[in-house]
Amino acid sequence: MIKSWCLFVGLAAAAASAAPAHAEDHKSDIVDTAVAAGSFKTLAAALKAADLVDVLKGEGPYTVFAPTDAAFKKLPEGTVEALLKDKAKLKAVLTYHVVKGKVKAADVVKLKSAKTVQGQTVAVDAADGVKINDAKVTKADIECSNGVIHVIDAVLIPHDKD
Repeated sequence: MIKSWCLFVGLAAAAASAAPAHAEDHKSDIVDTAVAAGSFKTLAAALKAADLVDVLKGEGPYTVFAPTDAAFKKLPEGTVEALLKDKAKLKAVLTYHVVKGKVKAADVVKLKSAKTVQGQTVAVDAADGVKINDAKVTKADIECSNGVIHVIDAVLIPHDKD
C-alpha cells in the first residue's frame, strides 16, 4: 500500500524532464509541474478560468489532489462546460482539491479527513490503497517548489451546503 504511494513515475518524470539540470534548487511550482506533465490540461484551463493560477503559483505550501484529464472525462456530459460558465462554483470545486500545508503520503495515510481550502473536509481512506472521498490516489508525493501533488482518478465535488 505505501509502496504504491511512493511512485511518482509519469508526472514526476515529465516534470523532471522539463526542469533545469539543477532541479533540486529550482523545482517547478504546482501549476508548472502539472502543465509540464501534459495530463492535466483540463485542470490547468479550469484554474485559469477561476483565476486560481496565481494562488497555486504562490508561496504555499499547498497539497493538491490533482484530477487528470481522464478524471474530468468521467464527469457527466456538460459538467465541465457548466462549471466553466459558473466561476464561483468552479472556484469552489477547484479549492476543494487543495489542502493548506505540505501533506506527504506518509502523513496522508494517518488521516481520516482533511480540511480543504474551500472549507469543507474530504474523507481519507487508506484501507485499500488511498482514496480521497471516492477518488483513488494513483501517484503521490510529486514534489513542487510550493507544495506537493497527489494525482487522483476522479474529480472531487463538494457537497451543497445546507
